[in-house]
Amino acid sequence: MKHTKTLAAIALCAALLAGCSKSDSFSGAAPNLQSAPYPQSGVYYDAPLATSQPDSLYIEDDFNTEEYNTIRERGFVSPLTEPLSTFSSSVDTASYSLVRAKLNAGQAVTPDMVRLEEFVNYFSYDYAQPRDGAPLSLDAELGRCPWNEEHLLLLVGMQSLEIDMSDAPPSNLVFLIDVSGSMNSPDKLGLVRRSFALLTENLRDTDRVSIVTYAGSEATLIDGASGEDRAKIMSVIESLEAGGSTNGAGGINAAYKCAERNFIEGGINRVILATDGDFNVGVTGEGDLSRLIAKKRETGVFLSVLGFGMGNYKDNKMETLAKDGNGNAYYIDSIIEARRVLVEQLGSTLNTVAKDVKLQVEFSPSTVKGYRLLGYENRMLAAEDFENDSVDAGEVGSGQSVTAIYEIIPASSAEEVPGTELKYQSATIVPSDEIATVSLRYKLPDSDTSELISRAVTLAEGENGPSDNLLWASAVAQLALVLRESEYAGGASVGGALTLARAARFADDPYRTELVEILTRLD
Repeated sequence: MKHTKTLAAIALCAALLAGCSKSDSFSGAAPNLQSAPYPQSGVYYDAPLATSQPDSLYIEDDFNTEEYNTIRERGFVSPLTEPLSTFSSSVDTASYSLVRAKLNAGQAVTPDMVRLEEFVNYFSYDYAQPRDGAPLSLDAELGRCPWNEEHLLLLVGMQSLEIDMSDAPPSNLVFLIDVSGSMNSPDKLGLVRRSFALLTENLRDTDRVSIVTYAGSEATLIDGASGEDRAKIMSVIESLEAGGSTNGAGGINAAYKCAERNFIEGGINRVILATDGDFNVGVTGEGDLSRLIAKKRETGVFLSVLGFGMGNYKDNKMETLAKDGNGNAYYIDSIIEARRVLVEQLGSTLNTVAKDVKLQVEFSPSTVKGYRLLGYENRMLAAEDFENDSVDAGEVGSGQSVTAIYEIIPASSAEEVPGTELKYQSATIVPSDEIATVSLRYKLPDSDTSELISRAVTLAEGENGPSDNLLWASAVAQLALVLRESEYAGGASVGGALTLARAARFADDPYRTELVEILTRLD
């Protein structure tokens, strides 16, 4: 039966991905810019990709109970009525690796699985390094929008200071592991054991490790062991077995208590949660989980959330835990992804260099008729929150880059944007060659007062053609727009994404190479 369902899933995905025709998806110069053209694409889909398909498309179970938060895309707004766009930074990447796993397994991808900013931020970019002792740098670039030739793209990039883990302060880590019955499969608890074994191999002697498990009840198996005692830690990890119900809230409480008992002043204090998110005992609702984890962040202990498995995966709860717990979220679909998160990028996963990181962009109505932020729908902040240091925002780890993309309608466009014509008031437009001013606020990990970085972006910054940063980010965003079936996708296509991705240099980056291979299969 499962074999038949697998073939049906693959056949349907192949059929949906096969219906494409040739067309010029974008050509010509961008308004007001003398930029070098993007490479020509010309492939788009006449039929949309799969969205809400029958439950039988999923190959692991006879029924599927996965849960995702609804994503409501924000349309274009006028800088006359909303000059400020404010949002919290995000370095989560779970959405990309989850969708990658679905595509590789021949399973349906639904729009709410696709968080565009997590697709873009899965990859690293070549932004300017921080200077003058600051933990972050701010970059920006203007270029032409490849899926709508009449629009522009503003790329906002942020790069954090990279700290070698050998020079990082000691870590107090709590491995919080879901061992409930729903985790009883090779891609769940089996992969969890292998993932934490990788992390254990890279512990330093100065680190402390605790292991807390939960099913129907929680248990502390190791409490503050030295990193030297790797054999004991590995033995406990290998002995884990799954069974019973899922009291996630009980496990969270026990893990934070353990982290507080072993707290290292000036060190890295973090709970690493590994679960499919399927809580079914105790606190189970998103709202209650949000309030619980928000209280826990006051302890000074940060959170990393590692998601595992398919069929009953609760992405909505994983996102809530990461967003409200001073944390970040990853989806581990293979031992390769585990190595990426827990070995190759261990510093960025564990070592926070800036917290409560917020971005605000002020757009000039002299050059911008309308704009929209791509992604970050669940990270939006009120304009006044930008300068309010009591408002929580995202954390950025060592050596991480954060990328945001705005699609812009130039002021010269005849396109209609809500809010450009006001009945009872008028605005004085200051002539300027600036598109926007980009501002960044952050706090040092042990500070409660934010610092400010800002810079202006002018039309002239788009004259030299797209950088590799913009080419690659545009390619990934274009794929996300297609998979999300965005109403703002315009001429976006898998073929267009592939052309852009191939044009960007990525010689020795295996993750970019992998995406090109995926795009080639889908095209």
